[in-house]
Amino acid sequence: MYNVQFPKLGIELTINRVAFSPFGFDVYWYGLLIGIGVMLMLLAVFYRTPKLGINTDHFIDAILGTTVGAVIGARAYYVAFAPFEYESFLDMINIRDGGLAIYGGVIGGLLVGMIACRIRRINILDYCDIILGGTLIGQAVGRWGNFMNQEAFGTNTDGLFGMISEGTTAYLTRVQPTLAAQGITVDPSMPVHPTFLYESVWCLMGFILLQLYFNRRKFKGEIACLYLVWYGIGRFFIEGLRTDSLEIVAGLRTSQLVAILSIVAGAAIIIYNRSDFKGKAKADAQIKQMYDNRDRERKIGR
Repeated sequence: MYNVQFPKLGIELTINRVAFSPFGFDVYWYGLLIGIGVMLMLLAVFYRTPKLGINTDHFIDAILGTTVGAVIGARAYYVAFAPFEYESFLDMINIRDGGLAIYGGVIGGLLVGMIACRIRRINILDYCDIILGGTLIGQAVGRWGNFMNQEAFGTNTDGLFGMISEGTTAYLTRVQPTLAAQGITVDPSMPVHPTFLYESVWCLMGFILLQLYFNRRKFKGEIACLYLVWYGIGRFFIEGLRTDSLEIVAGLRTSQLVAILSIVAGAAIIIYNRSDFKGKAKADAQIKQMYDNRDRERKIGR
């Protein structure tokens, strides 16, 4: 149980990590919210599938592979870059208390999903557009699992959305010396940035924008590239506020480094394809003009 306060908003909540306990088995909000996020993502995905002429049954096979790959990838990424060592293999695969990295989930899910696409003869670029176009709604909802666990928050803030609870205070007290060694000063008794909230809102905005733009995409794979750019920009800045980031590489947190690579890759592919698109459009216009002039000359000759 946590007593969570947003002092400047005048909001005070008591939250329980456990949603319910059927037959004495605890079901945590973290997993439940991730499950709800996945269901919403699937609704968005299957809304798009028939519109692109993709066999829904075949796409379900790819989705199943994507889901398994995403869970394995998300956990493997987190374990690989976690700033501590696990005591046993069972601890490594225990995800009930959290510990899933979004970038790992995206990488693992896409790799397995693309293999499934080759087997079921689904266009891989259409698949990437549909999956990543819907992923943001799942991320937006899933981040609230971090709120229920009182994790994935940032440094101190006196801003409007500052949040404080027993969870934030205990964590910052425990890691205060480690953060100080990194040049980060925190006061465990002060409110912190609710970075889970920032990312949830950013992902929701991205989901709406990508869905509105989907039918206007200039080339297959553009939605996937826009996802890389949009999420990468948000994650880079939000990650810089967090106090529980995974390994730091060359002064950057792991997710910030991956975000930069995602932004560069997505933007480069968009620029290349759009310039090629414009070039083709110009060439087509020139060819059309040539045929129009020839037809005009023939009419004059008659």
